[in-house]
Amino acid sequence: MTNGMSAVRLNSELLEAFVAVADRLSFTRAAAFLNRSQAAVSLQVKRLEDRLGLILLIRSTSRVELTGAGLEFLADARRLLSLHNEILLKLTDRYDAGQMRIGVMEDYGTKRLPRPLSEVAERFPGVEIEMEIGLTANMLECLGASFDVVIAMHPVGTADGVLICEEKPVWIGAPHYGTDGSGILPLALSGRDCLFRQWATRALDEAGIAWRLAYVSTSQAAVEAIVTQGLAATVAKKSMVPKTLKELDCSKMLPALPGAEIRLHRAAGLGGVSAAFVDDLAYRLTTASGSSADT
Repeated sequence: MTNGMSAVRLNSELLEAFVAVADRLSFTRAAAFLNRSQAAVSLQVKRLEDRLGLILLIRSTSRVELTGAGLEFLADARRLLSLHNEILLKLTDRYDAGQMRIGVMEDYGTKRLPRPLSEVAERFPGVEIEMEIGLTANMLECLGASFDVVIAMHPVGTADGVLICEEKPVWIGAPHYGTDGSGILPLALSGRDCLFRQWATRALDEAGIAWRLAYVSTSQAAVEAIVTQGLAATVAKKSMVPKTLKELDCSKMLPALPGAEIRLHRAAGLGGVSAAFVDDLAYRLTTASGSSADT
């Protein structure tokens, strides 16, 4: 007796439609990205659901959400597309051509991205990689012109792109750092465009807590060095708090901070080896984050 799933046949267009909608939680934006009509994308997702015998997306007039089955299938869909594209490139002798310009925030660029990037680079040895580390708010404005991929942080639910993981911003300080609420809180933060700086100062203002910007640097390493000496407090992703620092207790006069999402954005029109490279990188980042990020 055969299993019903054994007869399932999937093609790349159905998978592409589902992944595009899942990344953007919008049929309209997915259709624009794929250069297909919204009706065609909707039909392709419906065909995929019918073939799988699963409901992957919950649709309403105002929003699109992934079901549990959809979230589980998303990683597999990325892997299938990555393998599909890689095979096509090998068969058409275009496997070793291309360039990839990547923009990424410092902590991900130094702690999360290097290993999966090196793994992808091994599979695409002819791709010339250029990476810039810094504040990604400005990089997103140059997506397509200066960058093929930007990995950026956003407030929860405010951006499209491939969801790498969710992150929890936390207050951190030196092991001996105290926050008893007396005096003015010294902060070490990045530039004005940094979301952590915006969230931290807004939360303190709303809580009526006095603060001063004691140290400003776009270098996370420089900020952490100051904080390690007990000269100020700062904000970091909970999954990336350095061993030399500690998470500060928000119950002791420090306000809670909003949640964040890390998303991979790709330039429109990427094809061939570039598309395959990004598909593989997105798959590896989401898989790695699922096992290492504290969400």
